[in-house]
Amino acid sequence: MKAIIGLGNPEVKYAHTRHNTGFMVLDELLHRKSLTLTEKFKGFFAKSGDTLYLMPSTYMNLSGDAVIALANFYKLSNKDILIVFDDVSMDLGRMRFRSEGSDGGHNGIKSIINNLGTNVFDRLKVGIGPKDPRIPLNDHVLGNFRADEDELLSQTIKKAADAVEMYIASGIKEAQNKFNS
Repeated sequence: MKAIIGLGNPEVKYAHTRHNTGFMVLDELLHRKSLTLTEKFKGFFAKSGDTLYLMPSTYMNLSGDAVIALANFYKLSNKDILIVFDDVSMDLGRMRFRSEGSDGGHNGIKSIINNLGTNVFDRLKVGIGPKDPRIPLNDHVLGNFRADEDELLSQTIKKAADAVEMYIASGIKEAQNKFNS
């Protein structure tokens, strides 16, 4: 069993923000599979075969609360979890799978590490940069994508969903080899 968890903030006002890239990728996956979400595990949840999908409704900084609720219910190992989230250090259009690492200053990942008690879990980082150095980080990640970024964003979300599908079918090594940029 695999759990695919996309990070973001649940309110409509955050729907097109950079911090909601994880939600956008999950939305694409759910659309492809014609899955409907229900409220469960402190988030919005769907299941298809042996794959679980979750979009935490706890807001980004408390994402770990939803992840641990799902993990405990299904008795998931940390190696059964893939977190899809935004990464400000990579340009829009780039992505990278990792199987462990620090939180990199991302509060959602920090919450998950704290709740799981380990930094060893799979993740797909989706680039949302570059960040204008004159803009505070919080304003950047909670800001909407610009209109001139929409086409690249759409392509990136589809490519990230393809990457997650490969991850589900073939594992992280195959997905890394094909999609890490």
